[in-house]
Amino acid sequence: MKRLRHDGLVVVGAGLAGLTAALAAAPAKALVLTGAPLNQGCSSAWAQGGLAAALAADDTPDLHAADTVDAGAGLVDAAMALLLAQEGPAAVRALADLGAPFDRTADGGFAQSLEAAHSRARVARVKGDQAGREIMQAVTVAAMSARHVEVRTSAKLRALLQDPNGRIRGVVAEIAGELVEITARAVVLATGGVGGLYSVTTTPAELVGDGLGLAALSGAVIGDPEFVQFHPTAIDIGRDPAPLATEALRGEGAVLVGADGERFMSRYHEKAELAPRDVVARAIHAERLAGRGAFLDARVAVGEHFPEEFPGVFAACLGGGIDPRVQPIPIAPACHYHMGGIVTDADGRTSLAGLYAAGECASTGVHGANRLASNSLLEAAVFGARAGRAAAAEADPGTAPLRPSVPPELPAEVLQRLRKLMSRHAGVVRDAGGLTALLLEIEAMEAGHGRSAPLVAARLVVSGALARTESRGGHFRSDATPQVRPQRTFVRLADVDASASVLAGALRFAAE
Repeated sequence: MKRLRHDGLVVVGAGLAGLTAALAAAPAKALVLTGAPLNQGCSSAWAQGGLAAALAADDTPDLHAADTVDAGAGLVDAAMALLLAQEGPAAVRALADLGAPFDRTADGGFAQSLEAAHSRARVARVKGDQAGREIMQAVTVAAMSARHVEVRTSAKLRALLQDPNGRIRGVVAEIAGELVEITARAVVLATGGVGGLYSVTTTPAELVGDGLGLAALSGAVIGDPEFVQFHPTAIDIGRDPAPLATEALRGEGAVLVGADGERFMSRYHEKAELAPRDVVARAIHAERLAGRGAFLDARVAVGEHFPEEFPGVFAACLGGGIDPRVQPIPIAPACHYHMGGIVTDADGRTSLAGLYAAGECASTGVHGANRLASNSLLEAAVFGARAGRAAAAEADPGTAPLRPSVPPELPAEVLQRLRKLMSRHAGVVRDAGGLTALLLEIEAMEAGHGRSAPLVAARLVVSGALARTESRGGHFRSDATPQVRPQRTFVRLADVDASASVLAGALRFAAE
């Protein structure tokens, strides 16, 4: 296998977290690896709502942190949430300085929207629903212009390089069909979430938990893998991935209705359309299961202003044969964000020396059981920068024997079967029977095709969901036991394997 030595840090992923980490690493050299062309294959570029930050005169970081804690259903790390909120305004201003064209008020301030579970209008937006695309454009230009940053596209992460002491020394990447070992001072994983493990998702299909799975295979501690957020208003026009109808539409007054045109959210929560995302997603799921259908009606709230206020949603709807100016938008819940991930501290350090993580693949503790709307891009910007600075300060670990072990790739047809099973049994509503059956299916896939990173990521989600018998936040069990004292999940893959072995033994005993 070819080996390259990089004198600096390797960043895997070119979304907002990855490029922010690379920029923050200066003057240390940062090599960014991404499998897709820049601004493709990352959720950051698809984000619509914007960045939540206490920028207004009637807002404070304390209020933002309190809303974050409240949304997280008892599992948010309050100190990390406060850190995120305190550094949020500076992060937004830094992006503006890079050229991100945030919407402005008449006096030059940031125009901000109200989104679900926020007590203030604090979401800094760009052209209504173009925040992700425009922010990523500005950050990409900055990264490509930075002398210390090198970007290699068509470079797929295949493994992490570890020495005999467990320290991460680099990565194995597949570049132009060839496996290449790249050694470095430190590695920052910014590989995104697990949306591609579900058949209905709003994220790029390439995001199948590779970073999460490979970190787990290397022995990293994983946090809260069972908590998957399902966005309530994916546009239901049969596309994969599903286009997203931003939460800002409901902030502007759009309502949720059934096929009969009647609103239904007041039956589920006192805040109706502005209830927390998990509540809205389950309500829509229930209405659809009951045959009443679910639609987002923005005819009064937005109407003729759709093309200029929400151009992305407008274009997606027209592409599916829907004119949202005069028709309600058909919607369905879809996998949108993974609150769990590789456990890190405030500077992105994981439990493995030499390995950092940032963005959706990381578990900082700021999201708890249910992410507050528009905290995702903010987390990527704040903690991406912190991880980049910390990783750049790592000393050269010198040379050591390496143990390259490259997991197999999952065949496309097996991945498609896994996606359907994940949506069916580990989706908006879960139960022990479905999760157990899914876990056995995953084991059969591993037996037949090897232990790939996506299968490991799926196993982590399913095992966590099976172990948490209560309902909390984005994790809802139809067979839930009473809620217990709030407690986060921290596991290593070895723990998950041991639990699965016990379960398999119990099932065999029951069958006999």
